Amino acid sequence: MNLLPYSFYQRGTVTSIARELLGKRLTTVINGQATSGLIVETEAYSFKERGCHAYNNKQTDRNRVMFNAGGVAYVYLCYGIHNLFNVVTNKAGRAEAVLIRALEPVSGQAVMLNRMKADKIDRITSGPGKLTKALGISRLLNGASLLDSELMIEAGEHIPSKKIIATTRIGIDYAGTDAWLPWRFYVKDNEWVSKW
Repeated sequence: MNLLPYSFYQRGTVTSIARELLGKRLTTVINGQATSGLIVETEAYSFKERGCHAYNNKQTDRNRVMFNAGGVAYVYLCYGIHNLFNVVTNKAGRAEAVLIRALEPVSGQAVMLNRMKADKIDRITSGPGKLTKALGISRLLNGASLLDSELMIEAGEHIPSKKIIATTRIGIDYAGTDAWLPWRFYVKDNEWVSKW
C-alpha cells in the first residue's frame, strides 16, 4: 500500500489538502472485510471560520480530536443518525479537518451492499452519511491513525485542476458569511458526487 504520509496532512492549508484528497483511495478493513473507494467530494473546515466545530480554536469533548496533529480520523455523529468521517489536518493545536462527502466504490461492493441492505450499487456512497455506513466507519474509529488502523488513505489518481469544481459547503447556513466560502471540492461530472 502506498499510504499518504503524515506530512501530507500536517500542512497548513486545509483547502489545498481538501482538493488534493480528490482521487485518493479510502480503504477500510473492518472485521476482516475490506472496502475501498476513490474520494470524489470533500469539504474543508478551519478554526478560523464559523462553519468549523472548533471555531476560534475552542476545544470541546466532541471536537477534541481535531486538535491532534494531522493524519487521524475525526468521526462524529450528525443529527443523531449519521457518522461523518473527517481527516484531521495541520499541526497539533490548530484545529482543521476535511469532511469526506462522497466516494466512487472500487472494491468490496458486495460488503457495502450488505451493510446498506441495498441490492444496487448506484449512489451507495454518494453522501457523507452513506459512505461511512457502506465502509463500516463508526465513532470507534474517532482518533484512529490513518497510517496504522482499520482506516487508511492511499495515493490514488491525480485529478487535474480543470476537473475540480470549487463551490460552497452544504448545510452550514448558521456560519453567516463564512457559509459562502468556496471550500467544497468535487470531481466534475462524477456520478458519485452527493445530491442535496
